[in-house]
Amino acid sequence: MRFLFKILVLAQCVWAPLAAGAAEGDFPHKPIKVVVGFPAGQGMDTVARALAPKLQALLGQAVLVDNKAGAGGILGQQAVASAPPDGYTILLTSAGPMAVNPGVYDKLPYDPVKDYTPIAGVVSVPLVLVAHADLPARNVQQLLALARARPGEINFASSGNGVTNHLAMEMLAVAGGVRMTHVPYKGAPPALIDLMAGRVDVMFDTPVSVLPYIQEGRLKALAVSSSHRMAALPDVPTVAETYPGFAAVSWMAFVAPAHTPAPVVATLRDAVLQVVQMPEMQQYFLARGVEPMPLDSAPLARFIQSEVDKWGRAAKAAGAKVD
Repeated sequence: MRFLFKILVLAQCVWAPLAAGAAEGDFPHKPIKVVVGFPAGQGMDTVARALAPKLQALLGQAVLVDNKAGAGGILGQQAVASAPPDGYTILLTSAGPMAVNPGVYDKLPYDPVKDYTPIAGVVSVPLVLVAHADLPARNVQQLLALARARPGEINFASSGNGVTNHLAMEMLAVAGGVRMTHVPYKGAPPALIDLMAGRVDVMFDTPVSVLPYIQEGRLKALAVSSSHRMAALPDVPTVAETYPGFAAVSWMAFVAPAHTPAPVVATLRDAVLQVVQMPEMQQYFLARGVEPMPLDSAPLARFIQSEVDKWGRAAKAAGAKVD
């Protein structure tokens, strides 16, 4: 009996890794769930739904978008951090929950570096600095000159305390050596309404949110936050043209739970990079003011760490904290 027991144990030791290898080798063999930590219809959700059918065609399995909205993306992050590391539950994440949240929350139910395996980058999302039509400033230099002449009187809106567009404005204020007053809102739509009405002066926001209002003349673009000018706004200078080195962009990327097997990650990575670089997807991105960011897994890991560090410094300088 003891001999038989030893044989069974030995067989299990041999079979388990072989079975795991076989499972990885035929990945995927069932539908893949893409978790998005924001509501349906918002920017990240629309990108996920544009990518899903093309990923499905390449991977040969259904790719389903699962919105787990709430707490500024935290619920989605937590769901994937605790999911089985088998590649069948992955996350489309962004700068906010991945890099900004660690700097503004004292406690998070996830670690942006330790709890995830990077798959591939998708897009970078520059921010546009917009002002209401009557503000006597047409560019960054004039805005900051106005702020110096009227310390604390120029106010800026954001989508909420400690979010990306809040910290981007704080970074600009530090770069220019000025003091402006922060007015946080519960999301971008009410902030933009008050900005167009002149109840607040300026705001950083995403191109997809502000381009229609710029085209209608209800807002004016002063600058963009990326290191180079945007194709959608070629005449609008970058902040970096005034303050070299300034860059405050959001981004989207796919990650999997930590310890997802390398062959599975490689399969997902190859599919994502192929889709992101398809001409029709590049046109889709550029039409919405975002830029393809086809980063491989290893460069993405380094990029995420650098973003956590950068936004952490910005949060500390601003004294931004979220309870």
